Amino acid sequence: MATMAKGWGSGLLGVLIFSGSLPATRVAVGGFSPLFLTSARAVIAALLGAVFLAALRQARPARRDLVPLAVIALGVVVGFPLLTALALQHITSARSIVFIGLLPLSTALFGVLRGGERPSPVFWLFSGLGAATVAGFSLHQGSGGSSAGDLLMVAAIVLCGLGYAEGGVLSRRLGGWQVISWSLLLALPLMAALALFTLPATWQGIGGGAWTGLAYVSVFSMLVGFIFWYRGLALGGIAGVGQLQLLQPLFGLMLAAWLLHEPVAWTMVAATAVVVLCVAGAKRFA
Repeated sequence: MATMAKGWGSGLLGVLIFSGSLPATRVAVGGFSPLFLTSARAVIAALLGAVFLAALRQARPARRDLVPLAVIALGVVVGFPLLTALALQHITSARSIVFIGLLPLSTALFGVLRGGERPSPVFWLFSGLGAATVAGFSLHQGSGGSSAGDLLMVAAIVLCGLGYAEGGVLSRRLGGWQVISWSLLLALPLMAALALFTLPATWQGIGGGAWTGLAYVSVFSMLVGFIFWYRGLALGGIAGVGQLQLLQPLFGLMLAAWLLHEPVAWTMVAATAVVVLCVAGAKRFA
C-alpha cells in the first residue's frame, strides 16, 4: 500500500506540472513555429538530462532497451509536442486541454498491450465514460475548435498514451528520470538538426511570453514532469495512475482562463466535471 500511495502521489505531481504544458505551448507558438518549438524544447531538455546522467554516472541502457526508448521518444519527445503545437494553431488551449481526458484511456489500453496489466471490467466502464464525454464535447460546435485541430489532438493523445505506457514499463528497470533522459538523448541528433533548420529568421519581435512558454515546456513539461510521472506509473500501475490525467483538464482550464484570459464555455466545464468524477471510480477498480 505504501508503494501504491507513493506512486499515486508522484503521478499527481506529474499531472500538476503537465497541466501548464498546453497553455505554455499556446503562448510559445505565438512567437515560434511549431517545428522549432518542438525541436528546441527537446534539445534543451536533452542537454539537461545529459548533465544529470553524467553527474550521477548512470550506466548506458542495454541494447534491448533501445527500441522501447525509441518508442518513448516517438511518443512524448516528438509526436505529442509537435502535434499539439500544430493543433494549437487551429484551436484554443482551453479546447485542447479537454482532449487530455482521452489520455487515461489511451494510456490504459497501451498498458494492457505493452505492460501486461489487466484492469477489471468496471475500470473500463469508468475510463470509457470519461473518454466518451470528451468525444462528445469535441463534436460540440462553437467552442474554439476546428476539425483539423481536433484530429491533431486525437493523434497526439494516441502517441502520448503509447509513450506513457512504454515509459512506465521501462521505468521499472531503469528509473523514471533515467528513462526520459535517455529517450531525449536518443532523439537529440534529429531534434538538434530540426532546430537549426527551423531557426527563426529574426529574433526581434518574439515577446517575453513566448520565451517563458518555451522555458516551461523545455524544463518542466519535457523533463521534470516526466521524472514524477514515470515514477508514478512504475510504482502505482500504468492503467490506475494513468487515470490521474482526468484531473489535468481541470487544472489546465483554470490556467487557460487565468493566464491567457481565454473563454471557458459551460460545455468545457461540464465535460471536465464528468471526467474528473470518473477518476475516483477508475482508481477504485484499477
